[in-house]
Amino acid sequence: MNNDKWIFPAEWEKQQGILLCFPHNGKDWPGKYEAVQWAFVEFIKKIATVETVFLIVANEKLKRKVYNMLKTAHVELKHVSFIIYKTNRSWMRDSGPIIVKKGNQRKAINFNFNGWAKYNNYKLDKWTPEKVAKHLNLHLEQAIFKGKPFVLEAGAIDVNGKGTLITSEECLLHPTVQVRNKGFTKTDYEAAFKQFLGVTNVIWLGNGIIGDDTHGHIDDLARFVNEDTIVTVIETNTKDENYKLLQDNLKCLQNTTLNTGKKPNIVTLPMPKCLNFDGIRLPASYANFLILNKLVLVPTFNDVNDRVALNTIANCFPDREIIGINATDFIWGFGTLHCLSQQIPK
Repeated sequence: MNNDKWIFPAEWEKQQGILLCFPHNGKDWPGKYEAVQWAFVEFIKKIATVETVFLIVANEKLKRKVYNMLKTAHVELKHVSFIIYKTNRSWMRDSGPIIVKKGNQRKAINFNFNGWAKYNNYKLDKWTPEKVAKHLNLHLEQAIFKGKPFVLEAGAIDVNGKGTLITSEECLLHPTVQVRNKGFTKTDYEAAFKQFLGVTNVIWLGNGIIGDDTHGHIDDLARFVNEDTIVTVIETNTKDENYKLLQDNLKCLQNTTLNTGKKPNIVTLPMPKCLNFDGIRLPASYANFLILNKLVLVPTFNDVNDRVALNTIANCFPDREIIGINATDFIWGFGTLHCLSQQIPK
């Protein structure tokens, strides 16, 4: 790692822990709130076997309830560190801070979460970075670019920790839908990525998967699994509406270069079969996996492709255990494991 500039480390680099927020807003999972809470306990349990879970809970009453649930499930409680704060939602990938490093120094950056430029109820989420930074005893920097707050969700980007970042044009450059930074060009974004995240090379994909409430987050599309390998989802059913857009993204990756000037190695990951619930297409994707110190947790969907996805990801991480986590309840909130979490680099 370059020791003279701030860099957003790759997810596979050593972590102190994972930031989560225990679900308390049942409106995000209508009809599935109880099931989601127990699914969340299982998620916490897996993480706590290898590192600390920094767990935001809305209040002392919920903390007591969650503590008892974790105890019932035999979670390693010594690896759970509670932060009492009421958020609007639980999607820490986006409302939580991004932790960057310079050598052994760390700081937190607040990227001005604004409800994905879609929802109005994010006023509590806005303060999440401050609460987390205080708990971790880290300096918090406000992301200001050209004199204005720079809005960025960590779900919109993925990095190899060596200078390359992947994102999507649909998420960051659409002129009218869910506009995060009005008037921003590719040049503006690339300059901001360099300033705050130490990025010198940006790969722009096209559109996100159908049903994505965030309008194109990259963590459902393509992820770095090492500094020169990108795993990307493809749809094999030519009649599926994801087919063409994912083929376009694949071609884009095949024609791109990394910070080294070399082409990335490309690994393809299947998509689960189209998942509908209550008449809504859900953005189910195996790319929403979470890399931990010794594990990779992969969302599964009771689908024939679960096994293919687990095996593909296992081949990408020979030094880590691969564990599937049933995400059929999580996805009703339009996100799964990666969306719900944010890594804290060591």
